[in-house]
Amino acid sequence: MIDLRALAENPEIGRASQRARGADPNLIDQALELDAKRREALTAFEQARAAQKDFSRTIGKVSQEERPALLAKAKEMAAQVKELEARADELAQVARESAMAIANIVEDGAPAGGEEDYVELTKIGKVRDFAAEGFAPQDHLALAEGLDAIDMKRGAKVSGSRFYYLKGVGARLELAFLTMALDQAEDAGFIPMTTPTMVSPQTMSGTGFLGAHSDEIYYLPADDLYLTGTSEVALAGYHSDEIVDLEDGPLRYAGWSTCYRREAGAAGRDTRGIIRVHQFNKVEMFSFCKIEDAAAEHQRFLEWEKEMLAKVELPYRIIDTAAGDLGTSAARKYDCEAWLPTQNRWMEVTSTSNCTQFQARRLQIRERYEGVTRPVATINGTLATTRWIVAILENHQNADGSVNVPSALQPYLGGREVLRPTR
Repeated sequence: MIDLRALAENPEIGRASQRARGADPNLIDQALELDAKRREALTAFEQARAAQKDFSRTIGKVSQEERPALLAKAKEMAAQVKELEARADELAQVARESAMAIANIVEDGAPAGGEEDYVELTKIGKVRDFAAEGFAPQDHLALAEGLDAIDMKRGAKVSGSRFYYLKGVGARLELAFLTMALDQAEDAGFIPMTTPTMVSPQTMSGTGFLGAHSDEIYYLPADDLYLTGTSEVALAGYHSDEIVDLEDGPLRYAGWSTCYRREAGAAGRDTRGIIRVHQFNKVEMFSFCKIEDAAAEHQRFLEWEKEMLAKVELPYRIIDTAAGDLGTSAARKYDCEAWLPTQNRWMEVTSTSNCTQFQARRLQIRERYEGVTRPVATINGTLATTRWIVAILENHQNADGSVNVPSALQPYLGGREVLRPTR
């Protein structure tokens, strides 16, 4: 949730953020107006209640003859107080809903615009010239089927489209780089976590995922629970309604979980193979830190993602995501995109977002600071996910359909240096 007090002092910051996102800047003024009405209604209720209490104290001091009239007036005052309380509660709910509808304030320096308006920051690694090597690369599914590593047909038979089985070296490969990611995270001071994959509406809403893309989330109405599309949700909720201690530095967690996404808005996109699927696994970094440390922590997350991508020896680029392509909770986001040779394009493999105080305000996560409590900042970032199989297979393939295993990954695959076709 945005900080309405700060916005009231300078509403143009909010309006500019909305314009950068391609959203309605008038929502800022509407939220501020409703919040002012909420405060007025609350003040009226509190004043009336105080007056009622003062008046009630006088009843016992009057004569029996005077008491009936005073009791009647006290009853009228009680009814008025009840009415004012209901009005204050109603406006509080409306004002909260209005504020909750506004996305996080975009960080200074983030590009304005939509999905195609990102800024490319750098390219790392060398893209292979398969033509110079004398063969045309196979896509990841053809390679995986040759390795007997992925079975899409039986996945669709059992669960429907966009489901799959990882088998043999496919299953081992995923476990290998996810385990390597968890090892790296633990070495960097993160606490490993396996997280719930079903969360309450309060937790899902608190992280900002029930906005524009809520149709991509699986909901279980019989249980009033949501399936998480990332362990970020459960990790963000871990300290909800708590006061945390950040005096010794950020609280960092690395969540390993299965993730679920309906991909409702991705019809016809990347339908071959496992680029866009309904279920996958991921290791996610998450940090609770001081507001002043958030930008630096965000850069650290990007460096840890770069470290992982170096270990799997992938060529990739880093983009500064445009404001209109940020999630609701993100103030700034960097994506790392690996080269996909068979599609001649870049494909997102990691993403890290600075959510500033947005999620913490909604989830009531605070720290003690200079004698008062205040919201913390939250940072998230992907360290490895199932989709990496796509980039690893395509970028490390050989003409005979075999795939070289990056050296850092070999110990996690029982020392295998090459994955060889079984057919």
